[in-house]
Amino acid sequence: MVSNVGPDGSGHPGEGAEAPPAPGRPASRPPAVQEPTEPAQPLPPKDDQTDLNPPTATGVASAQQPSDQGQQGAYLTTAQGARLRDTDHSLKAGERGPTLLQDHHLREKITHFDHERIPERVVHARGAAAHGVFEGYGTADKITKAGFLAKGKQTPVFTRFSTVLGSRGSADTVRDTRGFATKFYTDGGTFDLVGNNMPVFFIQDGIKFPDIIHAGKPHPDREIPQAQSAHDTFWDFVSLHTEAQHHTIWNMSDRGIPRSFRMMEGFGIHTFRCINAEGATTLIKFHWKPKLGVHSLTWEEAQLACGMDPDFHRRDLADAIEAGAFPQWELGIQVFEDTPEQTFSGIDLLDPTKIVPEELAPVQPVGLLTLNRNPLNYFAETEQVAFHPGHLPPGIDVTDDPLLQARLFSYLDTQITRLAGPNFSQIPINRPHAPVNDMFRDGWHQDAVHSGVAPYRPNSLDGGCPFTAGVEDGAFIDVELKLPQAATKLRDQPASFDDHFSQARLFWVSMSPAEKDHIISAYAFELGKCYEKAIQERQLRCLARIDAELCGEVASRLGLPAPSPEESPAEVDPSPALSQAGHRWPVDGRKIGVVIDVDQPPEDIAGICRWIADQGMVGLPIAAHGGAVNGQPIERTFATCRSIEVDALLLAGSPPPAPDAPVPAGQAGSGSQQLDPRVTVLIDECFRQSKVIGVVGAGRTAFDQAGHHPGPGVVTGEDAVAVLGEITDQLAAHRVWSRYRPDQPSPA
Repeated sequence: MVSNVGPDGSGHPGEGAEAPPAPGRPASRPPAVQEPTEPAQPLPPKDDQTDLNPPTATGVASAQQPSDQGQQGAYLTTAQGARLRDTDHSLKAGERGPTLLQDHHLREKITHFDHERIPERVVHARGAAAHGVFEGYGTADKITKAGFLAKGKQTPVFTRFSTVLGSRGSADTVRDTRGFATKFYTDGGTFDLVGNNMPVFFIQDGIKFPDIIHAGKPHPDREIPQAQSAHDTFWDFVSLHTEAQHHTIWNMSDRGIPRSFRMMEGFGIHTFRCINAEGATTLIKFHWKPKLGVHSLTWEEAQLACGMDPDFHRRDLADAIEAGAFPQWELGIQVFEDTPEQTFSGIDLLDPTKIVPEELAPVQPVGLLTLNRNPLNYFAETEQVAFHPGHLPPGIDVTDDPLLQARLFSYLDTQITRLAGPNFSQIPINRPHAPVNDMFRDGWHQDAVHSGVAPYRPNSLDGGCPFTAGVEDGAFIDVELKLPQAATKLRDQPASFDDHFSQARLFWVSMSPAEKDHIISAYAFELGKCYEKAIQERQLRCLARIDAELCGEVASRLGLPAPSPEESPAEVDPSPALSQAGHRWPVDGRKIGVVIDVDQPPEDIAGICRWIADQGMVGLPIAAHGGAVNGQPIERTFATCRSIEVDALLLAGSPPPAPDAPVPAGQAGSGSQQLDPRVTVLIDECFRQSKVIGVVGAGRTAFDQAGHHPGPGVVTGEDAVAVLGEITDQLAAHRVWSRYRPDQPSPA
């Protein structure tokens, strides 16, 4: 109940009274723009969170305050109360050396994080997957002895796509990073290529992974917002921890809301080390390039999908495979000389927040992935599949990337709790397609029935079996390397990791005008959802170091002044490979909505749908009612179809309002409506979203009555086949980019 009592006790607000703060404040005190540096005790609960003192577990009244049960003290400690000097850097053998198993704080922090969820994954909880096959090109023979890359070699695979932040019940089309993990069942053991749809990560050292995920996940008091980063804790962290700025601008771009898993790039993120048959080493980065091109949803499309079809991406993947439009990706590698510095063109290859532009190091194709079979059971396969970046075949090894080093521990540790024991590799979806003799025994869910009495080495009772393998037997060989500064054990990072803004600017200057406007809109929306003004101001300071236009536009939409940059933005050359605009791609599996009316000749409808199918696409007849119209099965009705379901629209009729059509107030019985208003909405949405619109025959009346005029991406004519041919040609560009004008609001 809102009180109307003023400060003087009267029923009037009184002069000079301040309005009460809006609900939703994330903490009990507002933050400062500057990062706090003076030690202070944990903040008390907010006023709306206080309660009567809870009794003890045995029902005895307690004198404890609610805050007594929470975190205590001003200093960060281990779980045993030892104060910590540093929680941002893992313990390494030299600032560029590998992470040490001795790092008890890293292991405690990561282990606790790995076990925070029961039973779903902490991250990547919502996923969709498919089986397939990978065929090697043989082009990597000089770089690696990995057998699955040999020419013509076919390897079974299982690929899982996922969002990062949301729970299993969240929507597919939220703005988020997507996981792209592929399990190769190779003859030399399982290889898991565990990456994302963005080539960089938020953090440089794996010890900070719990921090970024805790910041991105819903606020712990209310468990909202779900599956999004548009809230205070996320932007509080990334505005203070500026190494996240590069990944953040990728996430604010169209890459954060992909059109489909089938139209999404994948990246191994880290630099890996390859070993060839002669023992020579090379550094590489993995890339997945979709055959259909890289495409995204507009913000409006993403919102429509969240409401109309929260399963939009998983449905799209499964439907495409069922229809025989098998998704394909080429696996490619960027290749670098394995030098002691492990840098390329001044870029530190061990920094997971940096990319190497493809213009400097082209992506070389090494094989083709085809997904051709849907899972039989979601839980048994998609939910129980377990990935681990340490599952490596002979010929591929890790580097000293400090994020990768922590992942090597974390993934294995996670599976032990999530899949209830150390035998998760025996679950059918995780079983290797190579002989296993690991000497591991017992434990929860042990499915194997082991014989013999000597699971140890050396032994004579089991005839000495199992034996270790040599190089000639295809053994996995750890590359011998001299450790830099091996005598120095420290928590630190190289100076090259300190540049947090130049590559964020590289991404920005590589975007088209439409993509830049989408990024501005995304930042404005996300920061606009933050409660605390100080966090908005702090992030604007970060944007000022990326680009003045970006900062100024976002600041204007937030109603805040644009700050001057603390340092001038870096001078960088654009990388055209980063933009999604200006390319042409196959149209396999694309959907064309066909609006028809009851007067449509059946042979016309059938001919249109047959022509679309012959081009490898899907035609969706849309009419006033379901069932059939003149013998043509109807896939969608005006009540069930929105623009998100189609990639292009063909207006083949001009249907009047159906009996169930909503009639605006004041128009009932006036006869002023000549077109079903839901068709008008469909046309308006497709136009705003820069989709190709075809107009044939009576469809011209519908287009005119919807209030639009011919222009870029609008194809008119009397011959349906000719119009469809032009639609298909323009659809290869994904969107009608020329419909966008810099002086007009973008579709997002």
